[in-house]
Amino acid sequence: MGYKNLEFPKDSVFLVTGGAGFIGSNLCEAILGLGYKVRCLDNFSTGKRENIEELLKNPNFTLIEGDIRDYNTCLEATKDVTYVLNQAAWGSVPRSIAMPLEYEQVNIMGTLNMMEASRQNGVKKFVYASSSSVYGDEPNLPKVETKVGKVLSPYALTKKTDEEYGRLYTVLYGLETVGLRYFNVFGRRQDPHGFYAAVIPKFVKQILEGEQPIINGDGQHSRDFTYIENVIEANLKACLSGPEAAGEAFNVAYGGRVFMVDLFKTIAKLLGSDMEPKFGPDRPGDIKHSNADISKARNLLGYDPDYSFEDGIKLCVEWYKENLK
Repeated sequence: MGYKNLEFPKDSVFLVTGGAGFIGSNLCEAILGLGYKVRCLDNFSTGKRENIEELLKNPNFTLIEGDIRDYNTCLEATKDVTYVLNQAAWGSVPRSIAMPLEYEQVNIMGTLNMMEASRQNGVKKFVYASSSSVYGDEPNLPKVETKVGKVLSPYALTKKTDEEYGRLYTVLYGLETVGLRYFNVFGRRQDPHGFYAAVIPKFVKQILEGEQPIINGDGQHSRDFTYIENVIEANLKACLSGPEAAGEAFNVAYGGRVFMVDLFKTIAKLLGSDMEPKFGPDRPGDIKHSNADISKARNLLGYDPDYSFEDGIKLCVEWYKENLK
């Protein structure tokens, strides 16, 4: 269970790209907590310096300020690295619809740069963030890795392309890649600010500030909300996975399903609010329902998530109450 007892070769060096972001900074913190060396590569386009402020005091932590779109930066960053956890990407389906060229450059070209640099420098394992958005218009639940539909956004297409490159780099070049299809990750340090903020921190911030949240659609969209600790576990277990996992992509979720209107009610209750939401139009590119089958990750990665949505949302809301500015 979990990742706290995992052991790696004692001289292991982890490179976390996007390491100042929400998921990346949590990964950096967890790996440092296990006693290993961490390099963080970030250009701070979406990552935040405050996310890694405390980590900079740790002698095992190194910050490289740079961009994955620059191949030479990727080469330099991957020198003498054992494991790469590639989290650097632009998220948000709506923003990708507004900015498709940027998504191509960051999420596809940047990831390809990182894979090639990792291959050239003999990285042992390349673990990268994919997304449940690759399922597109495939209607069946739960989502199983082998059944994907037509993608509905440029963001989803970038992640689908990354998975194909991951497969090819394993088959053609022997770089052991593992793709992790994240399902609506939430937790501490997820940014509540801005037009493209994720739904959980956005709802928390709005309720705390007395602003009535808007639910896109009729509130009957559902998501497999996945607490950050489960995602850390999946990344670290992917680093230790056997050759049968190489070139594959895995669902990373808890395996539950929460409707948006129930999400709102849960957060409001935890914050002691009787506020009611407003309902707005559906967002373009949104999948209606999302719920993961995690048996492949259980079998090949040993992934066994500890935190249910209910466990995670309590911890998450408490963190925002203490830290939201």
